[in-house]
Amino acid sequence: MNTRVLYVDLLERKSWVRDRSDLFEKMLGGVGVASHLLLEECTPKVDPFSPEAPIIFATGPLTGIYPCMAKAVCLFKSPLTGNLGETHAGGHFATALTTAGYGALVIKGGSLHPVVLKIRDDKVEVKTASSLWGLGTRAVDEALAEPIKNGLQSIASIGPAGEHMVLYANVIVDVHHHFGRLGLGAVWGAKKLKAITIIGTKSVPLPNPQAVKAFYEKVEHEVVATDKMSKYHNLGTPSNVLELNALGALPTRNFRERRFEGAEEMSGERFAETVFRRKVTCTNCPVACIHLGSLLKTFAPDHEKGRTEIVKEENLVAYNYEPMFALGSNLGISSPSRILELIDLCEDLGLDAMMTGSVLAWVTEAYERGVLDEKTLEVKPRWGDPDNVYPQMIKNIAEAKTPFYSRLAQGVAKVSDRYGGRDFAASLGGNSPAGYATGYGHIVGTLVGARHSHLSNSGYSIDQQIAAGKAKVEDIAGFLVKQENWLYVLYSLVACYFSRSVYTPDIVVEALATLGMKVNKEDLERLGREIFHTLYRFKIREGFDLEKEYIPKLLRELDTPIGRLDPQTLKKIIAQYIELREREGLTIRKKEESLAEFRLPQSEG
Repeated sequence: MNTRVLYVDLLERKSWVRDRSDLFEKMLGGVGVASHLLLEECTPKVDPFSPEAPIIFATGPLTGIYPCMAKAVCLFKSPLTGNLGETHAGGHFATALTTAGYGALVIKGGSLHPVVLKIRDDKVEVKTASSLWGLGTRAVDEALAEPIKNGLQSIASIGPAGEHMVLYANVIVDVHHHFGRLGLGAVWGAKKLKAITIIGTKSVPLPNPQAVKAFYEKVEHEVVATDKMSKYHNLGTPSNVLELNALGALPTRNFRERRFEGAEEMSGERFAETVFRRKVTCTNCPVACIHLGSLLKTFAPDHEKGRTEIVKEENLVAYNYEPMFALGSNLGISSPSRILELIDLCEDLGLDAMMTGSVLAWVTEAYERGVLDEKTLEVKPRWGDPDNVYPQMIKNIAEAKTPFYSRLAQGVAKVSDRYGGRDFAASLGGNSPAGYATGYGHIVGTLVGARHSHLSNSGYSIDQQIAAGKAKVEDIAGFLVKQENWLYVLYSLVACYFSRSVYTPDIVVEALATLGMKVNKEDLERLGREIFHTLYRFKIREGFDLEKEYIPKLLRELDTPIGRLDPQTLKKIIAQYIELREREGLTIRKKEESLAEFRLPQSEG
């Protein structure tokens, strides 16, 4: 297990290494290790844009060894929510960091000038990168890519959105992957950190290579020879479009409808028929879940002296369900090429496509309701974007072009606080929800999750079980607690979420045993619970108060396959969840308040 932590101070342009075997042996790696490093390095109540605000990356003990163990996790203080920032990325980043010799990376300080952090095994440099400032993420990747004979390279970068500190700016990894949510890109922009490039050429030491080989084959069989992950290889998550539409759970036009008349056209099947070109994969993963679509772009008019070039340039753009929903059905757009165009724009500018879609949906509805006028917007947004104004609006957001677009750059909750329309601003815990109008589980799960993501606790999945008659609403709170505790074990390894049906507790115990790590299922259960509690205590320390979180009307009265949601039932499930967590020893409520005084959602209190 790689237990070395690389520390980098961007201001002083210096680095050092500490061995933290104490931490890795106790917390495995990934989120477990990063949560402790965050508490060590992050001053309480620090401004997320302060030079003192740290950025923590971590890999896991199985990184580079077993299939689907290719994710890196990053913890930071989120400028979007003001508390925990947690985001995961695939690609080559985790394996490159591991083979460079590090289990974690801590970045501190802030540069006065644009810089790139270059790591090549033991050689660590902070180099001036003024020429890269202002470039999109594709151009940065092309500029920093090096021809290497041995090892693995990963490049992570921000686009103009990060430079302008858009609160939901992301970090693009190896062109097609992301540290996508909660504003990591803005934190990089504040530190003038344009990019990180890592080249790792070392091997991963194994205590018993024969045992690892035998177990690798067992896991690989589960991955490629069963149906457990076949969905992700075949159509990928875009297969969700028709499934959710048939269920009546595909959010459409700012969550106002749950079926989309253009679902067939924007489906994974139609993407496969019309724009699909090839798949790419993370290091050491045989699934290849990243599907790339062809986007034909015209050359700039001045390239041909104002004439339209008959030959077009092809960009390959990664597409999956979440950006397709956010920039497709949720905006009333069904054309694969139009959706790819918006995804590609967000990628190059370095914007979280999900939050961008939520912001555009709120703007469109606000304009429709008369909350916003054309003078403020400078355009007339309409569902389906018949006037093609969304691309310019996205560029304006990325550049924080005007005071209004600067507000849009703060996310959908904050802009609605300023201009009105809070009840149709799709936001939970300060983050925009994923594309599931499935029921109570998704709404409560996103709200209570440590990172306010559908990947926090899979709330949408118990909704689907309820819709199928296989579970009850009374089961939701317990499901969310159990699921999030276990996922934090997987996120400490750091496993891909898609492989959760492969890496069961028994498999994880066996996998760790091949590396000489003796743990049992009870140890893992305790660890997952401890990690969640640590992260939640950080959130509470930074000001998060679950009881004061607001659920907008469009979500607390969402129409779903099991009927329109009842605010009182939502309130009851959240109270059950808090009670279960407090039985574990995590204090969420203020002592003087009782469940009878519970105020969620506020407007229903």
